[in-house]
Amino acid sequence: MDKRALRARIRAEKRAMSVEAMEAKSAALGRLLTETPEYRAASAVYGYYPCNQEVRLLPILGLAMAQGKRVALPRIVDGEMIFLYVTDLTRVAPGFGGIPEPTEGERARDPRALVLLPGLAFDSAGRRLGYGGGFYDRFLALEPEHPTVALCYDFQMVPEVPAEAHDLPAGRVLWA
Repeated sequence: MDKRALRARIRAEKRAMSVEAMEAKSAALGRLLTETPEYRAASAVYGYYPCNQEVRLLPILGLAMAQGKRVALPRIVDGEMIFLYVTDLTRVAPGFGGIPEPTEGERARDPRALVLLPGLAFDSAGRRLGYGGGFYDRFLALEPEHPTVALCYDFQMVPEVPAEAHDLPAGRVLWA
């Protein structure tokens, strides 16, 4: 299946999910994440503000804060993605593509921070089909030492994600 068809199929499946199913699966993914060595070792977590039917990360990021981890969210600046440390997950405003971005914060510069990867589809090799902007691939190409974990719903796991040379895989994929 090509990228366009796979994106369309997964988007349709996400739209069909109930809010209750999203919240239950997101809570299960939060529990799985906190048990990983990547999460336990991280002093900082670079997350993202979930849009549409993405895994509900805000409770997970709130827990990370409560556990003393620094949390950062992405912001697009001059076409590139940077992360800003946040202390309040509600202080966001629509940014690139209407996606919520932090309105303030210190630039995050922790090369060992755990990066949580969004995406539409994933496979067991960690290959990720994103939304087509390439922001995470470019960020991780510049900062390759970050451990990475992708969280997804079970239907987002596919036998094989079509990948190109510049597509960087997730170190770990968790699904529920």
